[in-house]
Amino acid sequence: MNNTDYAIRHAIDPQAAAAMATDELRSHFHIGDLFSSGRVNLVYTHYDRMVVGGIVPASEPLDLPAIKPTGTNNFLDRRELIAVNIGGSGKVEVDGQSYDLEPRDMIYVGMGATTVRFSSSDPSSPAKFYVLSAPAHQAHPTQLIRIGDARRIDLGSQKTSNERSIFQFIHPEGAKTCQLVVGMTQLAEGSVWNTMPCHVHDRRMEVYLYFDLAETARVFHFLGEPDETRHLVMKNEEAALSPPWSIHSGAGTSNYAFIWAMAGDNVDYTDVDPVDLETLR
Repeated sequence: MNNTDYAIRHAIDPQAAAAMATDELRSHFHIGDLFSSGRVNLVYTHYDRMVVGGIVPASEPLDLPAIKPTGTNNFLDRRELIAVNIGGSGKVEVDGQSYDLEPRDMIYVGMGATTVRFSSSDPSSPAKFYVLSAPAHQAHPTQLIRIGDARRIDLGSQKTSNERSIFQFIHPEGAKTCQLVVGMTQLAEGSVWNTMPCHVHDRRMEVYLYFDLAETARVFHFLGEPDETRHLVMKNEEAALSPPWSIHSGAGTSNYAFIWAMAGDNVDYTDVDPVDLETLR
């Protein structure tokens, strides 16, 4: 456990969020410093018990450890997990079975796996595993999903600054999960808006990880109830927690990519409550 850090984020209600200043908003909804060489960094949230993490193996592999908040001997005794590689080539070993992950590939690991080990093919260009985990009620098979095998949906236009490609890693015809729904969105050059017009889904929480941003670029991530919005300024490889009552949308100073992940009552990607632009404040 000496290579592991974890933090806990408690759930915040919309009235409390509306009264928060910038530092308070960031302390509750912003997640930074996820990816540190040779470290496992985990954030246990009280939004549907989602765990958000970053694992960066250097010269030695890193194991996924049990942490106190799960209350189990092994991390996945009562959980499922998805890891997306946003770094160099890497490998994930699940109970002795090895899987090679290229950049933007992901792996689903079902409940009951006892040993999950992460490694980099080249420590000078390490893999960066973005980890998402939620409680599970049934064991589903481990499955590797390459970015080329994800369901791709092209949406938006340059005219509205939101031309983008959505890659659905988890969908009804693909890998089976209990709660987790994970995908990636890539904005085209010249497009900066995501998820606008926006929506909420009170049945599921969501978390965004923004990446592929230049050092000097930023994304302004919007959150809050539709008539009481706030924002977070996001750098590369930072995440934003979105409670079920909150919108989740953003605009960048350049194009970017982001990984979206949900957990909650169902795995229906289309189950959202649209927000009319007239109601946004």
